[in-house]
Amino acid sequence: MNEEENINPLNQRIFRQPPIIRFNQNTPKPQETEEETIEPIHEPSLEIVGTAHISDKSIDKVRETIYEKKPEIVAIELDLGRYQGLLDEERGIKREQKFDLKQLLKSSNLTVTIVSLILSHAQKQMGEEVGVKPGSEMLEAAHIAQEVNADLALIDRNIQITLKRTINGMSFREKLSFVWELITSYFLGDDEDEEAFKEEVEQLKQDDTIKEVMNYFKEASPGGYNALVHERDAYMAYNLKSLEDKNVVAVVGAGHKNGILTYLDQPGTIPPIESINQVKESRFSIIQIILYSIPVLFIVVFGLAFINGINIQGGIINYLIFAGGGALIGSLLSGSKIQSAIVAMLVAPITVIHPLLAAGWFSGIVEGKLRHVGFKDLEELSNFESFSDLWHNKLFRVILVVLGTNIGCTIGFLITLNNVFLPYLQAIF
Repeated sequence: MNEEENINPLNQRIFRQPPIIRFNQNTPKPQETEEETIEPIHEPSLEIVGTAHISDKSIDKVRETIYEKKPEIVAIELDLGRYQGLLDEERGIKREQKFDLKQLLKSSNLTVTIVSLILSHAQKQMGEEVGVKPGSEMLEAAHIAQEVNADLALIDRNIQITLKRTINGMSFREKLSFVWELITSYFLGDDEDEEAFKEEVEQLKQDDTIKEVMNYFKEASPGGYNALVHERDAYMAYNLKSLEDKNVVAVVGAGHKNGILTYLDQPGTIPPIESINQVKESRFSIIQIILYSIPVLFIVVFGLAFINGINIQGGIINYLIFAGGGALIGSLLSGSKIQSAIVAMLVAPITVIHPLLAAGWFSGIVEGKLRHVGFKDLEELSNFESFSDLWHNKLFRVILVVLGTNIGCTIGFLITLNNVFLPYLQAIF
């Protein structure tokens, strides 16, 4: 931690500014114009506009506030990546991006990708219900900022960091609950009248409703709430504090407004930015200790069995059959090609006793190569209307193969425990 970041008795803490886009420097002005140039009002001020992300009334409120306040800086709840993504989508720009299937299939990256795509899909669906694209009010704020000759500050934390910290902060129970809520919302959700849904969206900006929703979220998932809401309140407050000598209009989700104001009223409580802007490697958990103990247990049990004169050849053959067969069946049942299933069968006996490997990675990589999965499949993964659409997405099929292989391999290993390990342990002791 830098000494600058420490809170000292003289309250001389330095707050570094967020990324700022200066339109008046990047955009050439016409030599002649009939419209009067709008000059920002240079007077320290902060106006926070709380919005619902799929509300047309929020867009109107953002527009009116910026025109009225004539700020030097418009701050929006986006990071640079999401802002560029919204601009590209608005302009119909498709950027070529490198697609690395191996990196994607790593457990942490795969989890973040799936959660990100699910949330993106959910927002798009809700936006279609009310006829407003998610993030429209942020884009409108950026466009109006350019019109009034204001700079644009991107005050939110990187979305990948937020998602990773959210997932890492959730307990196993919270994650199961989250998955269940997603499943029920997709397949058991009730159809709702469009006007009624619009009314519910507008109610989300009311203080009482916000407090109720935030409290429910906090009780349901304390870990998720901390990273997704509380930390981002602090992060955005930190960035707004760095702009306190400017005339600023900040556009944020209504659920963040009170938290940001609380931090700004007590800036000494804002945590050092480094502490909420990094993803730490998780410490050893009980599950990790168990995983790392598996290869040791294999060697010890088979070794003791051999020393005690037990014929371990049959046990080894059973282990190979159960672990490899489970992976093979799991891969095939998840819709894999036969080549991927065979690879799963061959590597499963090794991956079971290796804490850093998973049979699903290997079958998934082979499946991805056979299906020629690319970045386009990743983009289209969130644009589905039914399970049939998902089934025809090549990347989704690869993800299914990864999951199916790992589940089958795990079942095979559990059968091995019951049919090989326990008998050996009983014979030894």
